[in-house]
Amino acid sequence: MSTTTWIDEDVAAINARFESAHPRAVLTWVFETFEPKKAVMGTGFGASGVVLMHFLEQVKPGATVFYLDTDVLFPETYNLRDQLAARFDLNIVRVHSGLSLDEQAKDYGEKLWNDDPDQCCFLRKVQPLREYLVDKSAWLTAIRRDQSPTRANADPVEWSEANDVVKVNPLVTWTETEIWDHINHYNLPYNPLHDEGYPSIGCMPCTEQVEGEAEDPRAGRWSDSEKKECGLHLEPEPTEG
Repeated sequence: MSTTTWIDEDVAAINARFESAHPRAVLTWVFETFEPKKAVMGTGFGASGVVLMHFLEQVKPGATVFYLDTDVLFPETYNLRDQLAARFDLNIVRVHSGLSLDEQAKDYGEKLWNDDPDQCCFLRKVQPLREYLVDKSAWLTAIRRDQSPTRANADPVEWSEANDVVKVNPLVTWTETEIWDHINHYNLPYNPLHDEGYPSIGCMPCTEQVEGEAEDPRAGRWSDSEKKECGLHLEPEPTEG
């Protein structure tokens, strides 16, 4: 399917088909529908991402998985990346903004993540994502509806207007319990920070430990503000016309 022929009717029919489908079925459709080299998975190496990588290797060994390296990821995250690269037959690709932390500090201030976290996320994550996806057709993600209110209405397959690409969410209906049951059953590696009070793990300056059981799976992210998303999964508001 060409992205130029992507229409609302296609999306509705496909989502009706995949609402209760296994993630492997969704992934199989992706690689039968789009040119394999133009279908890529993005990950921040969270628990859901590990599960999706497990399924991806089963469906398409050697597929590309990319991550956005902000230069301020936790050491544990980089270590997990290396473990996953050794465990799975997948091509893990680093995507970087090209902007060093020193250059960012010079142009925007020493701690942009504190002063303007939206701008920091745009420079180090959103913009590099858009540039990387410019020649891609399908973007696989591990987002789930139960992760946050901003993701509650996500569908298995969507059109990402912000990135001009088909966005596929094979795990969208899965729960936190199902994710961890899968990880434990297959003894998959995961970020040890999850065991230390970090339900969601992003950049070091913007991620904090959470005391006790976190009701919100994304608790601890930008905890001193109303911000809940880095912007990767936010789409522009529809305009009337």
